[in-house]
Amino acid sequence: MIVVGGEALIDLVPAARPPGALLPRPGGGPYNTALALGRLGAEAAFCSRVSADGFGESLLSGLRAAGVDLSLVQRGPEPTTLAVPSLAPDGSASYGFYVEGTADRLFTLPPALPDGVRALALGTCSLVLEPGASAYEALLRRESRRGLLTLLDPNIRPALIADPAGYRARFRERLLPYTSVLKLSEEDAAWLGGGVGDWLAAGPSAVVLTRGAAGLTVWTRDGGECSVPARRVRVVDTIGAGDTVNAALLHRLTTAPGTAGTAGDPVDWPDVLAYAAHAAALTCTRAGAEPPYAAEL
Repeated sequence: MIVVGGEALIDLVPAARPPGALLPRPGGGPYNTALALGRLGAEAAFCSRVSADGFGESLLSGLRAAGVDLSLVQRGPEPTTLAVPSLAPDGSASYGFYVEGTADRLFTLPPALPDGVRALALGTCSLVLEPGASAYEALLRRESRRGLLTLLDPNIRPALIADPAGYRARFRERLLPYTSVLKLSEEDAAWLGGGVGDWLAAGPSAVVLTRGAAGLTVWTRDGGECSVPARRVRVVDTIGAGDTVNAALLHRLTTAPGTAGTAGDPVDWPDVLAYAAHAAALTCTRAGAEPPYAAEL
């Protein structure tokens, strides 16, 4: 099983008509990753704190439909976090957030994850908003020490980070040493600073960089480097594409021979990256975070 920890929220996506209308869509980087894993046929569980309001019920309904295990989900009476994406002409998105007093940021550290869990993924707002951020950090450190494959996707949202220097220090000193695979977009990499060599030296076995229409590249601690092109599609928007990459990477790494975080056969990175590029491209062909199903690949 693959466990995904982090926020579930509602994206208020601009509608085609009437002008100015916003449509509520399930979202949040970790939520989208868990949803994508379920749709790809992976055994997945979501670990979060979700509101008991109508939006929260809708979020959990989407995960159930994808076959995602919800036994690690905490519930609370606080409202659901809202995100308002703004789309650029090329389909890329920036975000504004309504996060004060919302349920997901009050996440608390759960007991040890069940035997049979092979991987843990964390990312996005859950790494920033306290007190939940410290609980997710503790979860990462604890499960990494147990030998789990861990994937970290910072998915930087600058509007939420009041102390950039403090966040960068936390990322470098308290998160990277417990990370097996670091996944970054080019925008994340530029905001965080440093470089591939710095990140690999801090702990990860592999760094995967998503480069939009230019594809994906991975660098490994043993000096390996591999790139694959992006699939050419008509882009509606890019919401959820990076989250789909997370899911595809984890699904392939935990089902193919060897993993990036444990001893075993060498990882077939061209295969892993090509699979992730294909899945992400399909997500880009539809509005909002709608990851593909296994049959579509």
